[in-house]
Amino acid sequence: MSPDRFGHFIAIDWSGAAGERHKGIALAMASRGNAAPMTIRPGHRWSRTEVLEYLRDDLPGDALVGMDLGISLPFADRGGFFPGWAETPENARELWALIDDICADEPHLGVSALVDHPDLSAYFRRHGGREGARFGGGQGRFRVTEAAQRRMGCKPYSNFNLVGAAQVGKSSLSGMRLLHRLEGRASVWPVDGLPDKGPVICEIYTTIAAMAAGRTASRSKMRSAAELNEALHALGSAPSGLAGPLDDHTCDALVTAAWLRNAAQDPRLWHPRELSDEIARTEGWTFGAH
Repeated sequence: MSPDRFGHFIAIDWSGAAGERHKGIALAMASRGNAAPMTIRPGHRWSRTEVLEYLRDDLPGDALVGMDLGISLPFADRGGFFPGWAETPENARELWALIDDICADEPHLGVSALVDHPDLSAYFRRHGGREGARFGGGQGRFRVTEAAQRRMGCKPYSNFNLVGAAQVGKSSLSGMRLLHRLEGRASVWPVDGLPDKGPVICEIYTTIAAMAAGRTASRSKMRSAAELNEALHALGSAPSGLAGPLDDHTCDALVTAAWLRNAAQDPRLWHPRELSDEIARTEGWTFGAH
């Protein structure tokens, strides 16, 4: 891949919370070089639909976009997303289409209709101690990339787990609705491979970026300009120009945009050892996991 393949590096801290607008959504962009990344629409409280519109209509053609969510569900462990269900999808794009179809009448890219589906609810752990018969017990099912995250010292959650403050299931499912609705406006790595031109979206895990900036997995969250600027300095970036306390979502987005600018130049991260064509097509991968 040419070192000039990407010129804009965008990180999105995502949220699957109920409602329209969320303090947990933050977008930041870094450009080529070492200038400080900048928040996109600072002070704005984003909706998931607005993020979709931004990615569909305003994305630079040379953008690499990292979204902090799971782009698919476990497949390799049992040979399918929903083993035992006759209509289980064959690949990630079919999964996104299925989720969006089931939830078509739900506003704000919500996913309650999927979670409460008469057949599919059996595969999830839901609130109120409702663990579906096909959830799998324990911490639930994991993708191959999440095993790689664990080896790096991260603590991923199963995308089938919808319970607890650290769960990422609902945000990932809502993100899959977004990816389906992009309708080809951007490629999604590694599901679509890595085309020679055009914007590319990838899955990120902000903890990996924080660790590259000198933080530990247990101290990955930053909530002040001082912590943010220390992390940016470790990534070779100019300081943010911000001061005082900050929310962790903004810090996550800014640090991850700076990390993405560096990481995109590392060919090893585009070719992780365990990423087969089958894994790419079904489960996808977390950029930076190895």
